[in-house]
Amino acid sequence: MDLAVEASGLKKSFGDTEALRGVDLAVPRATVLGLLGPNGAGKTTTVRILATLLRPDGGHARIDGIDVAADPRAVRARIGLTGQYAAVDERLTGAENLDHVGRLYHLGVPEARRRGAELLEQFDLSDAADRPVKGDSRGMRRRLDIAMSLIARPSVLFLDEPTTGLDPRSRLGMWDLIEGLVQRGTTTVLTTQYLDEAERLADDIAVIDHGEVIARGSAADLKQQIGGTRLTVTAANASSLDQMASVLTHLPEATGAPLADVVTGTVSVTVTDADGVIPAAVRLLDAEGVGVRDIDLAGPTLDDVFLQLTGRPTDTVDGSSPTEDPGRSTEVAQTGAAGADGRRGRNGEGAR
Repeated sequence: MDLAVEASGLKKSFGDTEALRGVDLAVPRATVLGLLGPNGAGKTTTVRILATLLRPDGGHARIDGIDVAADPRAVRARIGLTGQYAAVDERLTGAENLDHVGRLYHLGVPEARRRGAELLEQFDLSDAADRPVKGDSRGMRRRLDIAMSLIARPSVLFLDEPTTGLDPRSRLGMWDLIEGLVQRGTTTVLTTQYLDEAERLADDIAVIDHGEVIARGSAADLKQQIGGTRLTVTAANASSLDQMASVLTHLPEATGAPLADVVTGTVSVTVTDADGVIPAAVRLLDAEGVGVRDIDLAGPTLDDVFLQLTGRPTDTVDGSSPTEDPGRSTEVAQTGAAGADGRRGRNGEGAR
């Protein structure tokens, strides 16, 4: 398998806090790996190590076969990084921001401007090319930020919560943009606090908790791990919930004990086969004189997976964490430009 990103046994501690306890990752070329995990799980620390912003205490990581600790400059020349907040210079125009990054990559003035114009058009920013960024919307700044990370055509792109704080329309636009990048061959490692985002974009998902990968697979694979389809029946009369639950235990497709919810007036049960189960359940309940108001089939959601795996609801997911390298901000500009000569970016972190 042609892997763009490899990590084996990554370990990292900050004082007495173990941020990573042996993380293993493998990302095939031109695919998206989604990193999910609760606050403080180790997602951002993992990205920082892969992007050469941190050195691991143990384990190894490679980008395009190059060891991130042994040859960080060569790695930086092959990657782009977009942090949790748009690292753009508000005093400059969109074109000037791109030109600045291109010059850091030693593209030369004509090539930097040509590449900048190409990205402005690709990211639907041409109309904003010649005005200061301070007047742009949050979504426009985010698109410009990602465009800046792509100025030197990196083979691997790290996106740390790229849609946090965006409105729904801007989020959908960003999803389309990321999908387009992958179709053109860019390998992407995506951390996100939105499970629908991971399900839409990621070919593979790694759930990290307490510094370890606790589950790995596609969204469908992860859902399958927690059980099959659930049949939910709403009773016509709330007083019949116990009887309904008892009747549904005799449904041939049912597995496990039915769960009654007096608040919603429903009984749900996991079924092994969804084909024909709704009419079968209705006939069984009707034969016993149990009235039905509604009946529905639904598979497990990624939210269900996350809650079962981590014991935390999804609203605890957060890309930043006080336990993950508290001395560094994730407002790090794209790292690649430091690769050629070790210069530091304007944010003070081997940037752009």
